[in-house]
Parts: sequence; C-alpha cells; structure tokens
Amino acid sequence: MHFLNSLSPHVHWGLRLSLAATFIYHGATKLPVKGPMMGMPAAMVWTLAAAELAAGVLLIAGAFGKEILTRVGAVIVIAVMVGAIAMVHAKNGFNVMNGGMEFQILMLVSALYLASKGNDA
Repeated sequence: MHFLNSLSPHVHWGLRLSLAATFIYHGATKLPVKGPMMGMPAAMVWTLAAAELAAGVLLIAGAFGKEILTRVGAVIVIAVMVGAIAMVHAKNGFNVMNGGMEFQILMLVSALYLASKGNDA
C-alpha cells in the first residue's frame, strides 16, 4: 500500500497527458478545414478543432500553472464529449467496435474527474 500511496502525487500525469494528447491529435487532424466534415458545416468543424486543441493545451498548461486552466480544459472536453455522444455515438450503443460511445464515456468521465479535482487530482 505504501508504494501505491507514494504514486498518488504523480498518477494525474497519465490521465492528464493521455486525455490532452487525444484531444490535441483529434483537433490537429481536422485542420486545415476545407469544407463540411462529419456532417457539420465548416464553421462548426473549425470551432470543434479549436476547442479540442485548446482543451489539450489547457490540460497540460494547468499542471504547470493555475488550477483554473486544468478545470477549463476539462470542461471543454466534457462539452465536446457530450456533443459527440449525443450527435454520433449514442445511436450505435456502447461497444466502440460498432461506433458506440464506450471511448467517449471514458474521456467524459476522465474530464469530469479533472474538472472536479483540478490540480488535486
């Protein structure tokens, strides 16, 4: 138990970096926007890409700076994931192999944890 307790101040990095990297990657792959994508108009795709990039950067910056950066980044992730689940994945059920919401729920709950705990995660 002592070993696990000693990891406590550091384990936020795995959660924080994996969530941030996923969002930075998905935001960057949408750019440059050349037109409608995923059934959304170009302006919405630009907004989504900017939100995903901002969320990832804020999650990382929050670890080195003010806690509000972590919380705002996490809230952006929550908003994006609620939209992704509602607009795309819920109709496909839970299983990610069928286009379901399994992965999106994991990211949503991870972001909810970071939003609620801030830098005390």
